[in-house]
Amino acid sequence: MSRPSLSQLEEARRALDAPLFADLAGDATVSFEFFPPKTEKMDEQLWHAIETLAPLGPRFVSVTYGAGGSTRERTHATVARITRETDIPAAAHLTCVEASKAEIEEIARAYWDAGVRHIVALRGDPPQAGEAFSPHPEGYANAAELVGGLKKIAPFEISVAAYPECHPASPSVQADLDNLKAKIDAGADRAISQFFFSPETFFRFRDRAAAAGISAEILPGILPVSNVATTRKFAGMCGAVIPPWMDRLFEGLDDHPAARQLVAATIAAEMSRRLYAGGVRHFHFYTLNRAELAYAICHLLGLRPKTHVSEKAA
Repeated sequence: MSRPSLSQLEEARRALDAPLFADLAGDATVSFEFFPPKTEKMDEQLWHAIETLAPLGPRFVSVTYGAGGSTRERTHATVARITRETDIPAAAHLTCVEASKAEIEEIARAYWDAGVRHIVALRGDPPQAGEAFSPHPEGYANAAELVGGLKKIAPFEISVAAYPECHPASPSVQADLDNLKAKIDAGADRAISQFFFSPETFFRFRDRAAAAGISAEILPGILPVSNVATTRKFAGMCGAVIPPWMDRLFEGLDDHPAARQLVAATIAAEMSRRLYAGGVRHFHFYTLNRAELAYAICHLLGLRPKTHVSEKAA
């Protein structure tokens, strides 16, 4: 990785010397992740989040896919509706778990026919937590194979996952990087990182990726924490470390949800600002189908509503 330019050093000094969020240029771009709703009430919450965040002009939004394909129909319905009713490019998560190549092709062609042009291609988690991944006998063995297969089906834009702190199932950091490079070499357009809680974690990972010959865009995944217990569960599944200082910041706030929200926004916003100082200009937010925290951080980063993304004419 090349040394920071003078402009980057100046920006880093400015981030330390000036009010942290004063007069940012508004040149950042964002994307948002949602999960498919299970109930009518959750559906209303999701669409409220989409309508709130849409005016920020996201590059894309993505919709997750449950372990073992357990949300296949709901994921498809959500992505198809976003594509049909808004102008936001929508990406569908798709995994290898418990699916043959023929089933994957059927799902991918259904997405293409629905107007979806972007897939987030993942190996996926086994249906039962704690189980080792076992490829379908007629399926793809890993995400790199899935990327190659999808590219043969249609000219999808493809994003893949990256793990700044190493995937828990990887035998080593180098093996994890080799796997990421294999996914990019198979045709992926970019990587979206798993969440992390230190900007240095992302910068070190970005440098290692560049040294490994990975030139594709790597988007940092930002998770504003409002529930430490839930976050600890997520972190255990993806190898992310929750620093002790963050645990301490949330102590005593179990019965104070509004205060938790403020603390969560402060932590995530400060980290995003430091990433910005290091040259990051695209941020991917794990929203958990709630708009407020992501919207507040985007506002602090200088983003302002663009022309409202209205529903498409029926």
